[in-house]
Amino acid sequence: MSSRWQMERKKDPYYKRAKAEEYRSRASYKLKQLDKKFKIIKNRNTVVDLGAAPGGWSQVALEKVGEEGIVVGVDLNRIRALPNENYYRIKGDFTTSEVQGKITRVIGGKADVVISDASPELCGIKNLDQLRSIDLTNGVINIADNILEHKGNLVMKVFQGPEYKEMLDGLKKKYRQVKTTKPPSSRKKSSEMYVVGLGYKHRIKNK
Repeated sequence: MSSRWQMERKKDPYYKRAKAEEYRSRASYKLKQLDKKFKIIKNRNTVVDLGAAPGGWSQVALEKVGEEGIVVGVDLNRIRALPNENYYRIKGDFTTSEVQGKITRVIGGKADVVISDASPELCGIKNLDQLRSIDLTNGVINIADNILEHKGNLVMKVFQGPEYKEMLDGLKKKYRQVKTTKPPSSRKKSSEMYVVGLGYKHRIKNK
């Protein structure tokens, strides 16, 4: 980490606030702001947090679902335990059928909400980074297709690129409402956007 980046972080009001309020990441405020605007997570919901480490979004989700809800955090990296008994951690690649099977077993069926603040590993080569971003976005969309309840909600981070419009058009066929936004806590210089899908239209497969 550069000393300049560290200085910028220390001056960041959301970083300071996260430290004071014991959130693991300043990104917690992104989900707070998104949820306040779109009412994504409700009490007693089952929420799956994809790319959950270090756990900032999971903390916010746990606040929203209450003691009778469930939150499952999934990440390739280890997520430190949270004190909540209704929080479950899965270490692994959420794009694999093995990990998706573990998620389904933990939640006992379907999820009410899928959230993801995951970012791909970037190498600095624009075209390659865009492909990695598209692959990750498609992975989140695919698992949401597999585990979301009818009328369930999705929120995920995306990066604009050549496939952005096509991705949005595809989501509009699956959700009653699709919104794109950039919450105030998102850094202005970041190219990240957030897509919110409300009211998943469960498709009945032909027998």
